[in-house]
Amino acid sequence: MRTRLFTPGPVMVPERALLKMAEPIFHHRTPQYETLFSEVNAKLKKLFLTEGDVIVLASSGTGAMETAVVNILSRDDRAVAVRGGKFGERWYEICVAYGIDVIPIDVEWGRAVRPEQIKKALDENPGVKAVFTTQSETSTGVFTDLKVIGEVMRGYDAALVTDAVSGLGVHELRSDEWGLNMVVSGSQKTIMLPPGLGFISVSPNTWGIIERSDLPKYYWDLKKYKKLLARNQNPFTPPVSLIVGLNETLDMILEEGLENMWARHALVAKAMKAGVYALGLELFPKDPSNVLTAIKLPEGLDGGVLVKALKKNGIFPAGGQESLKGKIIRISHIGYMDNYDILSALSGLELSLKEIGYTSFEPGEAVRAAQKVFIA
Repeated sequence: MRTRLFTPGPVMVPERALLKMAEPIFHHRTPQYETLFSEVNAKLKKLFLTEGDVIVLASSGTGAMETAVVNILSRDDRAVAVRGGKFGERWYEICVAYGIDVIPIDVEWGRAVRPEQIKKALDENPGVKAVFTTQSETSTGVFTDLKVIGEVMRGYDAALVTDAVSGLGVHELRSDEWGLNMVVSGSQKTIMLPPGLGFISVSPNTWGIIERSDLPKYYWDLKKYKKLLARNQNPFTPPVSLIVGLNETLDMILEEGLENMWARHALVAKAMKAGVYALGLELFPKDPSNVLTAIKLPEGLDGGVLVKALKKNGIFPAGGQESLKGKIIRISHIGYMDNYDILSALSGLELSLKEIGYTSFEPGEAVRAAQKVFIA
């Protein structure tokens, strides 16, 4: 049976990109690669909506997160990290690993941080050098409005660094306009590639901070990447085939258009959520993201059992993490995804729920609710 990926990464990879990545590999220290990398860099700037640099790393999104921390901070700096889910906690843990005095803003899982919470943390802790946030918290399905946070932080000297690993391309994100000093992302989300590439945009006014950073780094030293970027090269061996695929998926994104892509993700998310409500189920987050639908399961319904049933029916979702294990399931709808994928996922959800004994709906109700969203 064909597996249909509905995890928040990795996602399904378009045939266009798979075919390009299957072509014979070539060496990265050649004019051929430099031409390719030049094209990729120009397209990445359009995706991140920045005039600054976008650095490509051979890493996961976590590698890009660590790169941000070790390049924007120094040993004696203080930072603020929003902890509202597993990946928000990761910002905090990376800072701790490097001995940074990091102040947590603890947010209830399922809710987004409020701008006034960030303002309060900055007012109570003068001299903070950076605030680390998460645009779309995939462990809980929560969306955070970076535009509003950027507006609040304009009165402070702290840099704003955000994890947009899953949210980039799904929700509107304007790096320069919103004052985002660094934005990190990864290849296995809306960029529609296998895991292996990390991205980090750097605003022009952030390079001065990077020059002063004294935290230890070697592979993650952005100054090395900046120097080679002028020659359309990488300081270390890049995953050439992934870069080839990246050029193709960036073409697909720009052909669709960013605003059209944001709207498509909003539509499929709305349809998925309508289907969930039609089954008599609830969403877990109070501030839901368009990246995925986190479904709160009623008492007596085991999320682990439901995930296994879905996989048996060809639908591959994600379960809950940490304290949410067994309590929620997460169905992603990002990247190479269209209306029919949503209808398939909801049909599989209906079948799987019936199989494990949840019968509080009539077959077809979720699919019908989603179709109404698409027809409207």
